[in-house]
Parts: sequence; C-alpha cells; structure tokens
Amino acid sequence: MLSFRCNQNSAYIGGGSILGPLKLRYNSYGLATLTQHDAHTSASREVSSQHEQEPRSVVRMLGIAAAGGALEFYDFVIFVFFADIISVLFFPPGLPRWLATMQTFGIFATGYVFRPLGGIVLAHFGDLFGRKRVFAFSILLMAASTLGVGLLPTYKMIGPVAPVLLVVLRITQGIAIGGEVPGAWIFVAEHVPHNRRAVACALVCAGLSVGVFVGAGLSGLLSLVLSPASMLDFGWRIPFLLGGVFGFVAVRLRRMLHETPIFVALRARRVLVPELPIGVVIRTHLRGVAISAICTWILSGSVVILTLMVPTILQGAHHFERSTAMISTTTSSIFLGVGVMVGGLVYDRVGAGWFFLLGGGLLAVGGCAFFSVAMVEPSYVYALSALIGFCGAIIAGVPVAMVSCFPPAVRFSGVSFSYNVTYAVAGGTTPLMIAMLLNLHPQSHVFYLLAISVLAVCLGIYFLAKPDVLRYGAD
Repeated sequence: MLSFRCNQNSAYIGGGSILGPLKLRYNSYGLATLTQHDAHTSASREVSSQHEQEPRSVVRMLGIAAAGGALEFYDFVIFVFFADIISVLFFPPGLPRWLATMQTFGIFATGYVFRPLGGIVLAHFGDLFGRKRVFAFSILLMAASTLGVGLLPTYKMIGPVAPVLLVVLRITQGIAIGGEVPGAWIFVAEHVPHNRRAVACALVCAGLSVGVFVGAGLSGLLSLVLSPASMLDFGWRIPFLLGGVFGFVAVRLRRMLHETPIFVALRARRVLVPELPIGVVIRTHLRGVAISAICTWILSGSVVILTLMVPTILQGAHHFERSTAMISTTTSSIFLGVGVMVGGLVYDRVGAGWFFLLGGGLLAVGGCAFFSVAMVEPSYVYALSALIGFCGAIIAGVPVAMVSCFPPAVRFSGVSFSYNVTYAVAGGTTPLMIAMLLNLHPQSHVFYLLAISVLAVCLGIYFLAKPDVLRYGAD
C-alpha cells in the first residue's frame, strides 16, 4: 500500500515499490523532478529478491548500452577513416586531390549538420513516450543507412547520382546519431544512483571510443592485407556492410532493456511535461543549455583531434604511412577508453569543479604530446599516441554534467538540443577546418587543443563558484 504526504514544494511517495521512497520536487515552473532514495527495509521476500536481482540487470543494461553505442559510433565514424578512398570513388576523375578531400569532409560534416534535427525530434518522443523506444529506433536507423553506404554504387557506375545518394545516407546517419548519444547517457544515468552516474556515463563514452578503435583497427587491418587496388575495388565496403549487419543484432538486444525507473515514475504519477519539451528548455533552462554547449565543445574537440583526425594529421602534416597512422589511431582510441573510465571514477570522487580543472590540465598535456610527434623518432609515435588518447579523460565528465543541468521531465530534450546543435557546429566543421589549417601551419591542431583545455579549466572554476547550476544531478 502506498503512503503519500506532501508540503508546499515537494511530495513523498513511500512503500510498495522496489525503487524505495520516491520524492517529487516541484520547481517554480511546475515541472516535477524526482529523487530516488534507497529503501533500507523491504516489505516481503519478493521485494527483497527483486532488490538482489537489480545489480545484475543494471550490469546487463550498461553492457548492452555501451556495446550498442560502440557499434553506432563505429557506423558514424568509419566514413572519415575511408575519406581518401571515398574521395576517389564518389567524385569525378581528374579533380585535384585536395578538392576531392575537402568535398568528402564536407559530406562528412553533413551528418553533423543534421544531428540537431534528429536529436530534437527523437528527444521529443523520448521525453513524452519513453527513453527505451528512442534508444532502439536510433540504432535501427543507423544500421540501415550504414548498410546502404556499403551497397552504394560509385561515381563510375551511376555518375553524379552517387555523391547525392551518399549525402542522403550521411544525413540519415546524422539523424540517427543525434538521438543515440544523448539517449544513451540519459538511459544509463537514470538507471543508477546519482553518485555513480559518472562511471555509468563513462562506460558509455568508453564504448564510443571502442567504436572508434574498431573502425580504426579494421581500417588498418584491411590496409595491411589488401592491396590499394583491392581496397578501391571492394575492400572499402567491408566495414560498412559489417556495421549494418551487426547494427540489426544490436536492435534486438536493445529491445530486451527496460524503461528507466525515473521515467516510469514520472509517467505513473502523470507529471510529464504537458507541452513541447524543447519549448520549456528554451524558455526556462537557457543556463543549462549554455553549460551543455560548452561541455559539448570540449567533448567534440577532444574526440575529433585525439582520435578521428589522427590519420589526417600524421599523414598530412608528418608524412607517416597510412598503416602507421591507422595503428596510431587505434592505439589512441584504446587509451582514450581507458582514460575515460579513470575519469569517471575521479569525477564521482572529486565532483565537477575539480574534475574539469584537472581534466583541462591533462588535455593540455595531450596537446604537448601532439606537438612532440614532429620531434621524435617514428618508433615513439605509438607511445605518444597512447598518451594523447589517455589525455581525453575529461570526456567522462561531460555527460554527467549535462544530465545534471536539466530536470527529468525535459532532460532528453535539453541534453539532446544542446549537444547536437553544438556538435553540428564544433564537431562538423573541425575536421574541415583542421585539414585546411594544416596547410598553413603543421601544428594548428595543437593550438586548437590548447584552446579547449583553457575552456575546460574556466568551466571547472565556474562549477566550483556556482555548484547549484548542477542541482538536478541528485534526482
């Protein structure tokens, strides 16, 4: 039997639930935010048994979420690892190499441009109808579009229609990834206690880095075992076909997951936002949007420079062979995952302010390591790549800070809008910008990374001065 008591600002619902007592706080905008408190006693053996099974189900949920995120991010980023081949196959012969490369990165950026559309639409349904449905649909959309790229005819086969179809499929990928990453963060964050959210979100981020690792590793492996002619003929299709096929397997796995306890409670008590969630976000949570935008810029710059752009930087600015560049990218991706997991543990112990201060300093170390690539023997490039990847540990703090900026009723819309709009600008244009600037100065990427580290330090100082900006982190 449920007990209910309330006062002017909050309501308590106790008993009858394996979630324990639930506390709903009502803010000045009439939105309910929900806090979950541990239940120290149980009313029956059945409830006790459910409590014992909960850790296993949470571990399974985290594993499926991280694996699915890795696969979907792999599908999204393998495009950039085969940019040099795509530039040859999908554009008219005779174009200058630099122009074809710029056009290819332009198509890559198209996916980022359409991320906000996918993020806003999918997040809208996620806030109104549940996180789980959107979580499964996003990976289905990504799997279908990635498989389509693998089956796509080239310019030699169908002429100008080929790059047009490539753009369409890239747009579809952008819409899918727009709902995937914020959805994964929110899904795991709402399944675990607030003092373990950084580790849970770090696992998802580590999964994303595993996706980059697998993409880079497969690209490097194909470069070693196949001749350049075979890569142009059929080898480039293999990663896209594999990503599409395994994506449909991931859809099946995600359907096994359960809705988040926080959303279930919001829906059961009928306290979901009664209007467009994105409208509430823009009207009442602009500070959260601004903080999340800065966090996203830090994340996108770190991911792009420390992993995705490593092949372009090593080959273009330092004249390494493709196989060496891809192995370096694989190494960087592995240690980025390690760094992110360590970062999640640190965040849960020291909090947002000190974490971003320390993370910003570590990111500057990564910039210095990048600078050193030009001055060391080629045999040391793999060790430097490991250090460069590990210095991206600050990524672990980004999702938990963003989740803490918005109440549950509009959380998906708030995080997704802030993340995708900023990533469309910062993440989509950074590869193109760095590729152009490397022609002017071989250390342009280092300066960009140092600027991001300064931004992270400033954000850490702000969190220490105004901890209340993350007040939704304890719900």
